[in-house]
Amino acid sequence: MLGSTHGTLTTDPRPAQVVACGERSAPAVHSTATAPGTGDALDVSGRPLHADVPDLDRFFRPESVAVIGASDAEGRPNSGITRQLIAWAERVGARLHPVHPTRESVYGIPCSTSVAELPEQVDLAVLLVGDPLPVVQELAEAKVKFAVAFASGFAETGEEGAVAQTRLAAAVERSGIRLLGPNTNLNAFEKFRDDLEGPAIALITQSGHQGRPVFTLQELGIRLSHWAPTGNEADLETADFLSYFADQPEVGAIACYVEGLKDGRSFLLAADHAARRGVPVVAVKVGRTETGARTAASHTGKLTGADTVVDAAMRQFGVIRVDGLDELQDTAALLARARKPQADGVVVYSISGGTGAHFADLATEAGLHLPTLSAERQSELHQWIPDYLNVANPVDNGGHPVGDWRGRRIIDSILDDPEVGVLICPITGPFPPMSDRLAQDLVDAAERTDKLVCVVWGSPLGTEEAYRTTLLGSSRVATFRTFANCIGAVRAHLEHHRFTQGYVSPFDDAPRALSPSFRKAQSLMRPGRQLSEHAGKQLLRAYGIRVPREQLVTSAAAAVRAAGLVGYPVVMKASGAHLAHKTELGLVKVGLTSASQVRDAYRELTDIARYEGVELDGVLVCQMVERGVEMVVGVTPDPLFGPTVTVGLGGVLVEVLRDAAVRVPPFGEDQARAMLRELRGHSLLGGVRGAPPADVDALVEVILRVQRMALELGDDLAELDINPLMVLPRGQGAVALDALAVCH
Repeated sequence: MLGSTHGTLTTDPRPAQVVACGERSAPAVHSTATAPGTGDALDVSGRPLHADVPDLDRFFRPESVAVIGASDAEGRPNSGITRQLIAWAERVGARLHPVHPTRESVYGIPCSTSVAELPEQVDLAVLLVGDPLPVVQELAEAKVKFAVAFASGFAETGEEGAVAQTRLAAAVERSGIRLLGPNTNLNAFEKFRDDLEGPAIALITQSGHQGRPVFTLQELGIRLSHWAPTGNEADLETADFLSYFADQPEVGAIACYVEGLKDGRSFLLAADHAARRGVPVVAVKVGRTETGARTAASHTGKLTGADTVVDAAMRQFGVIRVDGLDELQDTAALLARARKPQADGVVVYSISGGTGAHFADLATEAGLHLPTLSAERQSELHQWIPDYLNVANPVDNGGHPVGDWRGRRIIDSILDDPEVGVLICPITGPFPPMSDRLAQDLVDAAERTDKLVCVVWGSPLGTEEAYRTTLLGSSRVATFRTFANCIGAVRAHLEHHRFTQGYVSPFDDAPRALSPSFRKAQSLMRPGRQLSEHAGKQLLRAYGIRVPREQLVTSAAAAVRAAGLVGYPVVMKASGAHLAHKTELGLVKVGLTSASQVRDAYRELTDIARYEGVELDGVLVCQMVERGVEMVVGVTPDPLFGPTVTVGLGGVLVEVLRDAAVRVPPFGEDQARAMLRELRGHSLLGGVRGAPPADVDALVEVILRVQRMALELGDDLAELDINPLMVLPRGQGAVALDALAVCH
């Protein structure tokens, strides 16, 4: 049994007016002083529910281009840029117009003296000037659609530069122009190979140099269609290009290098847009070591760092996060080109038992499913492979069969197995001529199947004919240089298709109108203050979260009367605003069974509070609750995404165990359950060492109700911490035993 820190005199389970268990919601940003709109395009928090997809066709394929500050003077940086833009305009079929106040022509092309003198309305203006701000209004008057600003010296340089960027962004917004940059480069105007076929990779980078490894995939036969170097994102941002690329029929995958997100909600909507269309998004997001400068009173606030939230948000919406640029290029290449998997079974096929065992260990540890091949399949393989070799999976052929007709028969047999969706052949080093024939057999087999065939070519040279010509020359074989990148890419491929196959956008079901609970909760809020435990649990009750029976009393006699009403045994706790950790101060008394114990406890609690200088609003006399699994559920604000919801193992060791999962609204029941599966201590909910299984359904419902509270109260709720939330045995519900709420 454990003492309660919440409750009303009667156990008030779940009012009917509160959102149902499976309802999904979205992050709140409004103040309760002004009620949010309830239009179909906005959720209950006043935030948009659909990505605003810009039409960037005329940016990437303009009919006319103006180059402001064009030059052909020898040795000038603008001259080299102008030459590159002229060549790019010719490739895309655009008319180019140089603009310079003192030149009649640039590289033989007639030059306009100003934007106003341009011979036609242009789609795109490239600004080769140190200060783009004065040019923006001229471009607006000329009805230019898009502009690119290369100039640096803005937000990347510090406070003064940030102020300058704010002025530029405001001018761009007033003008109606869409601006790429500032502090960007020429990557959008690179020469893309047009002799490659198949689905392409579209690339988004905030650092041009970091996109080079993906761009050079073209030299390995992998097509690229677009490159958006977003720079400082004064206007156009990663989310804009992500949404646009997801709509392009030639794009098979989107690869991103992200240093910072401009707006969390915009990014989530863009990722949702891509997920609806089944377009995979692979991203490197720097900043994993950032912990965030946050001072939090709640446990959940201390558990949730900035990168934890980014990671969870990406995972929620199917963005595949990788760490290295090599992983980015390998994973994006596979996802762009691989067909939909027919099965999730992975078979490892090698010429060496050691190689197969090593790879199988790594693949299994990474979560790939390596099924044991059927007895019939193994018997068939032993027609060509000696009986003493293992063919259950991994399949070890011993080496010699790859040198003759048997090699292809083995590969075809494996691929014919209905449980097999992926065949991976790790070749740790070349051994010609047999490795040449093995590579050709793998390519030929891949051409006749829709199943995924992967090869890991482990040679450090990479100059071998089998690798450079045979494997890289095939669009049907995915070739890697390392075990880890192959395993990571295959896992991402299978997970992406599982995710999109059952994907239902949480934005579609996000609430658009305030619930009756909101008005009750709003009256309990105290701006700028931390609520007492008693007030905090009233807040929970307003949203239908169950709390124990309890009464707030201000005398020993009242405490005795309350104990009789609540029912012995009882728990007594001091209650007051700004009182966060009562146990450490000795302000909780558990298991009181008589009136004399209650009177003594009341006097002791008030004496301790007086000695510690703690102001109380009274003492809580609470119902004892049978012991279950102690969890913590809370709300913590994130500066990028807004309110976040955290769940973890609770109790006094919550900050020591740090076993928690976080989600960014909107999310539904599926994600709430996924949060629980992520916990290292998840097995506790299933019952361990004779304990009964916990009421997981009730826990999920609390998570969703807390989410709704966060959405509706928005920025007015700075923090919420329910710890412990006692999850009782299956069918008995969950009870919030303590609550800490901080108002903005």
